[in-house]
Amino acid sequence: MLVDHDSPSGPAAPAAPPPSGSTARTNAARSAGLLAAAGLLLAVTVASIAVGAKDIPLDQVWHGLFHYAGTDDDVVIRRLRLPRTLLGLLVGAALGVAGAAMQALTRNPLADPGLLGVNAGAAAAVVTGISFFGVSSPGAYVWWALAGAAVVSVLVYAIGGSRSATPVRLALAGTAVTALLQGWSSAVQLTDSVALDRMRFWQVGSLASADMATVRRIAPFVLAGALLALATARPLNAIALGDDTARGLGARLTSTRVLVMAAITLLCGAATAACGPIVFIGLMVPHVVRGITGPDMRWILPYAAVLSPVLLLGSDVLGRLLTRPAELQVGIVTAVVGGPVFIALVRRRKMAEL
Repeated sequence: MLVDHDSPSGPAAPAAPPPSGSTARTNAARSAGLLAAAGLLLAVTVASIAVGAKDIPLDQVWHGLFHYAGTDDDVVIRRLRLPRTLLGLLVGAALGVAGAAMQALTRNPLADPGLLGVNAGAAAAVVTGISFFGVSSPGAYVWWALAGAAVVSVLVYAIGGSRSATPVRLALAGTAVTALLQGWSSAVQLTDSVALDRMRFWQVGSLASADMATVRRIAPFVLAGALLALATARPLNAIALGDDTARGLGARLTSTRVLVMAAITLLCGAATAACGPIVFIGLMVPHVVRGITGPDMRWILPYAAVLSPVLLLGSDVLGRLLTRPAELQVGIVTAVVGGPVFIALVRRRKMAEL
């Protein structure tokens, strides 16, 4: 007998069960926390634009942003602090999302964006370009660093076993390739004083040389990498339970790992190309986030994308204030601040269990 499913007498499709009260409350709390983090990010962004070696009143900051007239204060705001802040937002988000994805992929809570050799590949490519091809423009560093990060990611994936790669094999392959590339970079710099002079500031990690051209160059790569990472949030949740369980849940391990490595390459390559290697952001922030959200990658990734720029821009502002009118590079500040904070985090029982 044919049944007209559109008629009132037809059997109704079973409704999806509503979320439990505890789940709804948890998601509401996470959403509220994400909004609070966004508010904190807004405050730090304003501070990054308003604070610097030169004191500029807030009304002049507003004038420089929205009523540019070419005055000295307007130039400082529009051409120096605004690009620096935008770059900090992009790089911070890239490092945070990459670190969270890296830790989920390798099932290693101590993994950071450098574990798979991406940062070392970017640095080795830049030093090679400087020493052997005469690369001198910071804008050209971006393309060399991205190319180096991409090549090393493919190499690590191949050494780690390609389709049969496991988190442990990928981590070991990345560690070995990183050691090799760091040796190459050091050897080139020791034998080439020009490369050493140009690399020593880049390797510290800095936002000081930011300009809008660099922001425009890396923005598409950061956006693409972030979208790829967000697209793999569900399968990464399954992978966290182990490969066998993930297969049982229908996760495609090989394709997920390829996509996550591609996302990490885009994010780390772009961030390292623009600012040099900046430590502790991608390692520490995911730990903080998991303490707030739990292990669900669907929440960890957005939180990391918001809170990582808070840490990076906050460190950059702190570096400007501590030694005014000079400044400390942000890579130094994140290392000094991040080390003790991370030790305190990992000593907490709650964090150790995540």
